Amino acid sequence: MPAGTSGTSIETVFTDSYPAQFRDGRQLLLPIRVLPGDGTKAVASLIINQASFAVEDALAEALTHEILPFAADVVIGVPTLGLPLAANVARRLGHGRMVALGTSRKFWYQDELSEPMSSITSPAHAKSIFIDPRMLPLLEGKRVALIDDVISSGSSLAAVLRLLDKAGVEPVVIGAAMLQSTRWHEPLSPWRERIVAAIRSPMLERTAEGGWRPLA
Repeated sequence: MPAGTSGTSIETVFTDSYPAQFRDGRQLLLPIRVLPGDGTKAVASLIINQASFAVEDALAEALTHEILPFAADVVIGVPTLGLPLAANVARRLGHGRMVALGTSRKFWYQDELSEPMSSITSPAHAKSIFIDPRMLPLLEGKRVALIDDVISSGSSLAAVLRLLDKAGVEPVVIGAAMLQSTRWHEPLSPWRERIVAAIRSPMLERTAEGGWRPLA
C-alpha cells in the first residue's frame, strides 16, 4: 500500500490486519494471528511463500538495502522460508550463489555440524538444522550475511547461530524480512547491533472492544 494509507501508532486499533511499514513509508497489510494461550496477544503474520512475487521482491529489495553496508561476500539462507528470500537478496548483491542450511538430513551430513531447533509457528515439531560440510570452503574467511524470513522469539535463530559457531562462522550481519515484536531481543542480545530487517511489527494486545492495539 502507498505511504500513509493506515495508521500504525500505539493508539491505533486494528481488526484483522496490521500495516507493517517499509523505511520509505510504503505499507504491507499483514493478517493478525492470535497466539496460543489466553487469546489476549497476537502478532502480524508474514508467510513469504503465500505472498505474491511482487511482495517478495519488495521485501528483498528493502533488505538488500539494509545489508549492503556490511559488504557481505556470501549469503547463508535459513530454511524453510528464509531460503527464497536469501536467494533473492544474494542475486541483488551480485553474488553467483548462496549457501542453504537444511533441516532434512543427508547421509553425508555430520552430527557435529547440526543443532536442534524449534520455532514459534511449529513448537511441537522440534527438528535439527544442518550445514553441509561441502559448503564450508565457501564460507572460510568470508564476510557472511545470514538471512531468515521472520525473527520472532529468536529461539530458532539462536540455534542457527550455535550451528554456525560450530563451523567457525560468525555472520557480520543478520537480515530478516520482518522483525516480529521484541521477544527476540534477549535471546539474541549479543547480535542486536547486527540485525536488520525490511519491515517490523509489534506484539498486539486485545482491546476491551475486541480489536487489537500495539503493545508499548
